[in-house]
Amino acid sequence: MRRHLPIHAQEIYRGAFNNAWTRYADAAPERREEITHRIAWAAVKRKYRKEGEVWVPLDGGFPGQ
Repeated sequence: MRRHLPIHAQEIYRGAFNNAWTRYADAAPERREEITHRIAWAAVKRKYRKEGEVWVPLDGGFPGQ
C-alpha cells in the first residue's frame, strides 16, 4: 500500500481501517480483517481514483494545493 498510495490516501486508509477494526471487534477474526480492509479501500475511493498505476485525487488537484 505504501508504494502505491499518496501519503494523504494512506492516512485515509489507516484511519478508516483503525475505526472499522474497533467497530467490528465482535466479528470473527477472519471476517473482521476482510470487513476492515473493504471499508478502508472504500474510504480511499471516495477521495481518489486510479489512473493507470497512479492514484489521483478525485477533485483533480492534490491535497494541500
